[in-house]
Amino acid sequence: MEDPVRDIPIVIKLLTESPPTIQKYTIEKFFIPNASFSHPFCRTWSFNNSRWLVQMIYRFYKIMSPRIKLDVKSIAFDEEHLKLYVTIQQLFSIFIIPFYSAPVTLTTVLTLTDNPNEYRGHYDFSTPSNKKQDDGKNEPKKYWISSQEDLYQTNEFVKFFLPFGIGVFAVFVWHLFATAGCVAGAILLWPVSWMEQTWALEKGEPQVTEGNIVDASGAMARFIVEEATGLVNGVRESVQERTKEIE
Repeated sequence: MEDPVRDIPIVIKLLTESPPTIQKYTIEKFFIPNASFSHPFCRTWSFNNSRWLVQMIYRFYKIMSPRIKLDVKSIAFDEEHLKLYVTIQQLFSIFIIPFYSAPVTLTTVLTLTDNPNEYRGHYDFSTPSNKKQDDGKNEPKKYWISSQEDLYQTNEFVKFFLPFGIGVFAVFVWHLFATAGCVAGAILLWPVSWMEQTWALEKGEPQVTEGNIVDASGAMARFIVEEATGLVNGVRESVQERTKEIE
């Protein structure tokens, strides 16, 4: 991939909605040989030719749900750490459960690399990143996927094995009781918070007070006013220069 933000929706579509041959070719083209895969229900690790396991997982994924409707909702690229965050909404239909389809939302975290041949002497890719062209210029930087991690909220992944809203309702009840437990624990164990606050005062740790908040709010307000003033002045100067050019 030369532009991960632009290219990843196409790659995801090829992985999830294409025939087996194209799916296999896509994995071999965009995943490095030691790529790893992590999911709430399965996992591979990184080792020589671990990419084969990724192929098998994607193949079984298509067997379980031959028809998948998928939409990429948002993409964020952390270029410094080579992390690509993709929010996906998919309609997953399991063929062994008739008349049921699970609308699921997940976030996929892809770790990228610009050197696909760096692991244990694997040289699957004959064209390294940043190779020079004949005219001496560098080719566009390319990225490959070194790991994929699929992250689901609890109420999302239960849809795979507890259909027709049963799992979602069970998670809702659990969340309700867990929240009530947090409130009860915070009230009943208030002496713990009191002791923590007392120890912080004895150590002289900085405290958040009304005065601190007011000072911070005032500083932010001044910053906003200065930025707005600078913007207005810049527009005014541009208009004046343009007016002089017309005259």
